[in-house]
Amino acid sequence: MSDVDVRPPAAATGTAGAADEPSGVRGAFSALTARMRGGDLGVAPVVAGLIVIWTVMQILNPVFLSSDNLSNLTMEMVPVGVISLGVVFMLLVGQIDLSVGSLSGVSAAVTAVLFVDQGFNPWLAVLAAVALACLIGWVYAQVFNRFGVPSFVITLAGLLGFLGLQLHVLGAKGAINLPFDSKLVTFAQLDFVPPWLAYTLVVIAAAALYGTGQARASARRKAGLTATSQRMLVLRSVAVLAGLALAVWYLNRDRGVGWMFVFFLALVLVANYVLTRTKYGKAVYAVGGNVEAARRAGINVRTIYTSAFVICTTLAAIGGILAAARLAAANQSTGAGDVNLNAIAAAVIGGTSLFGGRGGAWASLLGILVIQSISNGLTLLNLDSSYRFMVTGVVLMLAVALDSVARRSRASAGRA
Repeated sequence: MSDVDVRPPAAATGTAGAADEPSGVRGAFSALTARMRGGDLGVAPVVAGLIVIWTVMQILNPVFLSSDNLSNLTMEMVPVGVISLGVVFMLLVGQIDLSVGSLSGVSAAVTAVLFVDQGFNPWLAVLAAVALACLIGWVYAQVFNRFGVPSFVITLAGLLGFLGLQLHVLGAKGAINLPFDSKLVTFAQLDFVPPWLAYTLVVIAAAALYGTGQARASARRKAGLTATSQRMLVLRSVAVLAGLALAVWYLNRDRGVGWMFVFFLALVLVANYVLTRTKYGKAVYAVGGNVEAARRAGINVRTIYTSAFVICTTLAAIGGILAAARLAAANQSTGAGDVNLNAIAAAVIGGTSLFGGRGGAWASLLGILVIQSISNGLTLLNLDSSYRFMVTGVVLMLAVALDSVARRSRASAGRA
C-alpha cells in the first residue's frame, strides 16, 4: 500500500478538517454548525432519535429506564452489536454481507459441537470457529476480487449455504446446551465488573481521551495548524468523566456493568482507532469513497476488500458465539430470524452510509442501542414482535432517507 495520505471525511471521524480545527467552545460549536449545514450530520440524528425513543418508552412504562432494565439492555445488545461492527467495515468499502446472521449461527453450532460433543477446551472451540469464519471471509474476497462477482450475490449464496450447514452440524438433535458453569456462559450472563474497577476504567477512559487529544493538538501546532485549545480538551474530558461515572453509578444500583458489554466497547474503541488513526483506516474510507481514485493513489484495493470481508465474517462468528453463550445453547434459531437484518440495520441507523466511505465504528454501538431499545421497550409493554418489526423498519427508512438528503447537501456544498 502506498503512503499517500488519504484522509477520511470529517463526519466519519468526528473531527474537523485541517483548516477548521476548533480552538475553543465557541469555535467547536461554530465548526459543528458549519459541518451540519454542509450535510455532515454526524451522530446528531441518532442521539436525537434515541432521546425520543427513551422518553416515549419511559412515559409508557416507568420500568424502562430503571437500572435493572438498562443493565439487561446493555447485555442484550452485545451479540448483534458485535456482528454490526463487522457490517460497518463492509459498508465503508461500499459492499454488503448478507450472510452475517447465518454465519454467526454456524459459528455457534461449531463451537457447541466441539466443546460439548467432542470435549474440546471451550476457548479452543471458540478459536476453531473464529478461524473457520476468517477462512470463509477470505474465500468471499477471492471470489469478489478475482471473478468480479458482486458481494450481494456472494453473501446471499453464503446465507443460504450456511443455513444448511448449520442444520447439518447440529444434526438430528437440533440444539446443544452449553454447561451453565462454563466460562462462556458465565461471561455472557453472570460476570459483571466490580464497582471499583468500573470507576477506575472510567477515569482511564477520560485520561486517555485527554492524552490523545493533547498529543493531536501538539502535532497540529508543530505543523502550523490550528488546534483544540487546552480548555476545550479539559472540558471534553471532564464531560466524558462525569457522564460515564454517572452511568456506572446508576447501573451499579442493580448488577452493574457486564464484562461482555465492556468487551463490546473495547472492540468498538479498537475499530475506531484503526479507522481514524491509521493509514489502513484512511485507505478504507478512500476505497469506499471512490475506488478508482484510491487505486490511482497507490492503494492496494484488493487487500482492503479482503480485510473488510475477513473482519466482517470474524466479528459475525464472535457475535454468534456470544449469542449462544447468552442463551446457554446453540440451536437452529441461533443467527436466524431478524439477526441478519438487525445487524445491517444497526450499522445504517447508527450513521454508516450505504453509499460507502462515510460512517464509523461508533455506528454499530449507537445503531444497536436504538434497535434494542425499541425491542426492549415494546417487550415491556407486552406488545408482540410485529410492532417491533414495523417500528424498526420505519426508523431504518428514516435513517436511509436522512443519509440520502445529507449526501445531496454535501454534494451541493462541494463536500461529497
